[in-house]
Amino acid sequence: MENKNILNLIKELVEKTNVNVKNVDVFEDIHKDGSKTTWFKVDVSEPHFFTSHDGEALLALNHVIKRIIENKSFVQDGEEKNTSPSILIDVNDFQKKKIENIHALAHMMAERARYFKSNIEIDPMSAFERRIIHEFLADAKDLKTESEGTGMTRRVVIKYIGRL
Repeated sequence: MENKNILNLIKELVEKTNVNVKNVDVFEDIHKDGSKTTWFKVDVSEPHFFTSHDGEALLALNHVIKRIIENKSFVQDGEEKNTSPSILIDVNDFQKKKIENIHALAHMMAERARYFKSNIEIDPMSAFERRIIHEFLADAKDLKTESEGTGMTRRVVIKYIGRL
């Protein structure tokens, strides 16, 4: 599905909630491993409908849009596609700020692991948030990250391994 069609789909779904869409932009973020995430930045008049309760409605919007895209692009050029699109919808920079806060937390906890030369557990978080920490600390030669626990108690453990 093309970005233009996804933009229209996002705008249509958001406006069905009776929230006025001021602007929708798209840009791509290329990761260290060469993969990319397409960001859809949506500016709305009343962001609290999407950002309250730690962004539950925004997470739901992301989920619904991804499922619609998957269903529309399941069969392309006569062959089945089973890959989930790497897109992220952000309302009034909520996701961007959240990711910056997670990066700051990861940096602080990594420094703590180095200083104390021990393992540091971070409070439980969602898979999306854990992935951000794993990717942020992936290049650290003296640290290793692992997810431990199950369900709502799953958390990242930053392990000091001592190599530089």
